[in-house]
Amino acid sequence: MPPVETLGAFFVASVVMGLAPGPDILFVLTQSALYGARAGFATTCGLITGLFVHITAVSLGVAALFQSSETAFNVLKFAGVAYLLYLAWLSFRSGTSKASLQKAQFPGYGTLYRRGVIMNITNPKVTLFFLAFLPQFAARGGLTAQIIVLGALFQLATLLVFGCVSLLAGRVAGRFNSSVKGQLFLNRAAGCVFTGLAVMLLVSSR
Repeated sequence: MPPVETLGAFFVASVVMGLAPGPDILFVLTQSALYGARAGFATTCGLITGLFVHITAVSLGVAALFQSSETAFNVLKFAGVAYLLYLAWLSFRSGTSKASLQKAQFPGYGTLYRRGVIMNITNPKVTLFFLAFLPQFAARGGLTAQIIVLGALFQLATLLVFGCVSLLAGRVAGRFNSSVKGQLFLNRAAGCVFTGLAVMLLVSSR
């Protein structure tokens, strides 16, 4: 097991990486701004569940498949692109008219949780990131157990960072959702963010 100093350094590095602009933090930001802080927490829990899938894949050696097989990488990548474009379509559609905004309903915390899970697990870059990042902090022997421990610390750091983002962005929801124009702006902004994330994932490579 890595020494405490190494685990501390890894946790700090994970927090810094969580604060860096990226698809996940933008996803939490948009959902929190649209539906409030609790929605951001639900989305965060989904993303963390997705991280667990990637961490498990790395610990079991499955992640190497995406590093060695371009086909496997592209299949997962295109699935992620399609899902992000679907979310963009939902956002743009809910902002097409005042009537649609007034009739729009909160999708539910379960739906937001599932969105977080799907968003994360369909991004093969996350798996490759863990495949390269986690072993650097592992000591000799018992690599699988160490990967799981390091992955759990990374999830904790992500929860703290994204939780704070949810709280801050949740304040925006209260202000903007009180008016039709504000809702329209947030939905269109979310649609643009999802489209941008889809493009970023589409042009990504191993």
